[in-house]
Amino acid sequence: MHDEKQLPEQQTGHGPLAGFTVGVTAARRADELGALLQRRGAAVLHAPALRIVPLADDSELLAATKEIIDRAPDIVVATTAIGFRGWVEAAEGWGIGGDLLDRLGGVELLARGPKVKGAIRAAGLTEEWSPSSESMAEVLDRLLDEGVDGRRIAVQLHGEPLPGFVEALRAAGAEILSVPVYRWMPPEDITPVDRLLDATVSRGLDAVTFTSAPAAASLLSRAEQRGLLTELLGALHHDVLSACVGPVTALPLQAHGIDTVQPERFRLGPLVQLLCKELPGRARALPIAGHRVEIRGHAVLVDGGLRPVPPAGMALLRALSRRPGWVVARAELLRALPGAGRDEHAVETAMARLRTALGTPKLIQTVVKRGYRLALDPSADTKYAADV
Repeated sequence: MHDEKQLPEQQTGHGPLAGFTVGVTAARRADELGALLQRRGAAVLHAPALRIVPLADDSELLAATKEIIDRAPDIVVATTAIGFRGWVEAAEGWGIGGDLLDRLGGVELLARGPKVKGAIRAAGLTEEWSPSSESMAEVLDRLLDEGVDGRRIAVQLHGEPLPGFVEALRAAGAEILSVPVYRWMPPEDITPVDRLLDATVSRGLDAVTFTSAPAAASLLSRAEQRGLLTELLGALHHDVLSACVGPVTALPLQAHGIDTVQPERFRLGPLVQLLCKELPGRARALPIAGHRVEIRGHAVLVDGGLRPVPPAGMALLRALSRRPGWVVARAELLRALPGAGRDEHAVETAMARLRTALGTPKLIQTVVKRGYRLALDPSADTKYAADV
């Protein structure tokens, strides 16, 4: 009987993220992240919070490149393959590509991961070291263990300033030369970002993913521009999970007191695996009328079977689940309905659709002249009454 109640997901035909909606703020590799989430059953709302603009004509990159050629740093840290290639291509366009490669061939060259290592070798260079984890934290640990006091370190940036990384090196006595290959800019079309903000504030999302610190900062900035920052922070504090690919990405959110979750390996796959663990763990499961009912973002699992539920129905179900087994008055349920006005008939209509969607009408009982209640199993009454 226990095995029947569990109903493993491979038997029920849906993924671990079925019934959840996840926001994606990434500009780079957004399609890859979205596909990984959808493959596991999630609904995805994509809103690139930034766009990446190459700086081939930028004076900052030219100045940094000339400084490296004129005065060799002790160490060069290459952080992204696309950024390193863009740097070399820009230097070639200025007619100093050969000089740059000659200089990089004579310094301690660190690559953040395998892709960067490939770009370095494609340029005819050889890295001295690369972490297996693709983690900037591991690069930082190596540098600090070696000692950086008085050393000049050039860091190839990819749009973001890597504040935690750079500040830690400076605090240890290093002189940092930033090499800004790309710049983050606001998206040309801000509509998707506004849509994601509205969905987060209204709790239409279960999680928002961040793969860069500038994307997180950009979303917070846009919320502030629209007068929604307080509402956004409230949603992220209590109801919508913030999932970041790594600790540097999380810094803008943590500065506002937002708790984040991060995978041990700072990559997209582990980020999705983390969501597959976290989101189902946050869903509420109740024993109702002899069934196991798990309430997710936009769907319900009834004995492991996925039942999509309209937004109005989910609003009612959440209101009932806050006090499982207790009668909830129609007037209170009406207030829970999005844009329902004052007509309690809207509650009856939404309730009828909810029961149909659940496929098991007896889960919700009508209490004449009082309201509705979840038909909580008698053995669970004491436990869940204590949660009220």
